[in-house]
Amino acid sequence: MQLTQRRKMVSNKTLSFSERLYLPAILGGMFTTFKHLFKSKPTIKYPEQKRPMAPVYRGQHVLKRDDEGAERCTACGMCAVACPAEAITMESAERKKGEEHLYREEKYAQTYEINMLRCIFCGLCEEACPKEAIFLTDRLVSTDFDRNPFIYGKDKLVEPIDERVDVSKRQTPEVLEFKKRPGLKHNTTALSKLHSTTNA
Repeated sequence: MQLTQRRKMVSNKTLSFSERLYLPAILGGMFTTFKHLFKSKPTIKYPEQKRPMAPVYRGQHVLKRDDEGAERCTACGMCAVACPAEAITMESAERKKGEEHLYREEKYAQTYEINMLRCIFCGLCEEACPKEAIFLTDRLVSTDFDRNPFIYGKDKLVEPIDERVDVSKRQTPEVLEFKKRPGLKHNTTALSKLHSTTNA
């Protein structure tokens, strides 16, 4: 019984003497291998040699500080909500008196963790952040043989004060121009807020 209208004729052609020797197929494969010997090698010797990264490449995250060294993150949770892989978790805490130089706002992220094994590096976290605290950089995520080191905490995410991470390529010209405007609340730092309240 024929189930469909599609039919294919199968040929039972016998192999010739040269085809049974498989010499043409072997010579063709050797010619292909010999031809690749004279082509440029696609591999590079990492980390001595590094492949050029595209400007839109998204790598390891960074939690930014403001111009005076205070952490910009306020633990609002917008990045965690926007993350489609649910890779970001955090716990918020209230800033204590005398910690104005450490945290920009009254609420800060006591713990901030990103599971790099879940992260798909889509960049939605940096788009959702209202404080411009998290960015994806051109740095590579280091490899490991265990799963636990891929849980990145604040010790790996917050940028050092003496080694700032340049994220100007990730910001649009409109955002960079907006950050230069004086007097806007978004651009004020924690210490400047403190000075304004004490002078008043």
